[in-house]
Amino acid sequence: MSKTDLIEFIAAEAGLTKADATRALDATLEGIKKGLKEDGKVTFVGFGTFAAKTRAARDGINPLTKEPLHIPEKTVVSFKAGSKLKDSLN
Repeated sequence: MSKTDLIEFIAAEAGLTKADATRALDATLEGIKKGLKEDGKVTFVGFGTFAAKTRAARDGINPLTKEPLHIPEKTVVSFKAGSKLKDSLN
């Protein structure tokens, strides 16, 4: 499902215009980003949890040149599905 498909679904299910659904989805995504930056975690009970995790710096190898290189520390987003979401897929 693409973002456009999701907007159309939200508009149909909630009785909103596509413009209103777009604003609602964009606000939701911004809220998730803000929550991850400020708290490091956003939880939707039954759906799942988004968490910001720090991936440690490490040494790697360039696969083309076989030269060693340093990969810096960075923050990544992880998602753990909740029980209701898992159950809905089976």
